[in-house]
Amino acid sequence: MTHRCLLQMVLLLCFSTTALSRSYSLLRFQQRRSLAVCQKLLWQLPSTPQHCLEARMDFQMPEEMKQAQQFRKEDAILVIYEMLQQIFGILTRDFSSTGWSETIIEDLLEELYGQMNRLQPIQKEIMQKQNSTMGDTTVLHLRKYYFNLVQYLKSKEYNRCAWTVVRVQILRNFSFLTRLTGYLRD
Repeated sequence: MTHRCLLQMVLLLCFSTTALSRSYSLLRFQQRRSLAVCQKLLWQLPSTPQHCLEARMDFQMPEEMKQAQQFRKEDAILVIYEMLQQIFGILTRDFSSTGWSETIIEDLLEELYGQMNRLQPIQKEIMQKQNSTMGDTTVLHLRKYYFNLVQYLKSKEYNRCAWTVVRVQILRNFSFLTRLTGYLRD
């Protein structure tokens, strides 16, 4: 009886590992496609005059993001999910002074939401299995980074130049997201 139960557990474990690894390949493909769509949408938003260059700031992206090759795919999932969540939150703020198309922003938010929905089951599974990872530490650093972006927008009263600076930061974030997505391999 215990041998049959043990065999069933082993088969279930093998099946779930296989399903998860297959989902990583599919997830990587879906994420890359969606990230490209998001970048294209961001580029469609009108830029602002040269005088906004004076409003630039160094928001200090966490160092771990600059050396993404050290991430395991589980860490990459946690970081990608957090970045998407934070970007989504920023883009739901008052951008009325920018002259940006609401349709483009809605399409962008829809893409971000779809990515988060695809990642969420795996992200939850990782969070349940692991206690502390490099991804957890990076997530904390990312939250501080995004908090600084939001504070900057608030301090500038969500003006056009502030949004231009934040848009550039978000575009940079998408290059990090694309690089991290490359780690979602079997």
